Amino acid sequence: MPKRPVDRVLWPFREFARLQASGGILLFLCAIVALVWANSPWASSYEALWQVKLTVGAGEAVISKPLLLWINDGLMAIFFFVVGLEIKREVIAGELASPRKAALPIAAAIGGMIAPALIYASMTFGTASISGWGIPMATDIAFALGVLALLGDRVSVGLKIFLTALAIIDDLGAVLVIAIFYTDTIAWSSLAIGGCALVLLAIANLAGVRKTLVYALVGAVVWVAFLKSGVHATIAGVLLAMTIPSRTRLHTADFLV
Repeated sequence: MPKRPVDRVLWPFREFARLQASGGILLFLCAIVALVWANSPWASSYEALWQVKLTVGAGEAVISKPLLLWINDGLMAIFFFVVGLEIKREVIAGELASPRKAALPIAAAIGGMIAPALIYASMTFGTASISGWGIPMATDIAFALGVLALLGDRVSVGLKIFLTALAIIDDLGAVLVIAIFYTDTIAWSSLAIGGCALVLLAIANLAGVRKTLVYALVGAVVWVAFLKSGVHATIAGVLLAMTIPSRTRLHTADFLV
């Protein structure tokens, strides 16, 4: 145990953060709390919490959304960005580097989208509810990865990569379905701005730019553009991950004695 008082307070949190399963544990604890709270006599306060409006910006450049949408469009975009980086690494030099290895999670993700949609459509055919066929298509990627985190080293790396790739491809497919079939209007001008910003980041990558600030600032433009376009902002997170440099610039001569 550490000797300083402040270290004694922080030590349990640091040890917990070092655990591979810590993220999964927090996820399931929060899910239990949310379920109990939402089904308690104080359920109205639970709903009210998600509707609290948060506003960021100044003047006319303002984004004002309920807390729920900040999580769905903001934090989830960051989550998809991190997962996208992991997938990119595996595609370049990992478990998904060959088309043969990548084909299985892609096929599984497509099947995981089509089969639930067909089952739903067959059960609601001829009713007004059939329009909800896209609802069961998405895999809850956060819970899927949370389960893997709880299992820790008992799950092989190959299985983790497979499930991660499957979940993210499945989620991206579901988001595209929402954008194409469930979005009333798409602001093409905003989408074009986001696309131009992505091209700019890709050029910066090819040019050898390695400044984090450049990717952060232009990435924020991409996120806002996708948010304003009507397309789900989590797609921006994955696309941004594809533009991040995957190799460092090392001069061999500096490491030779």
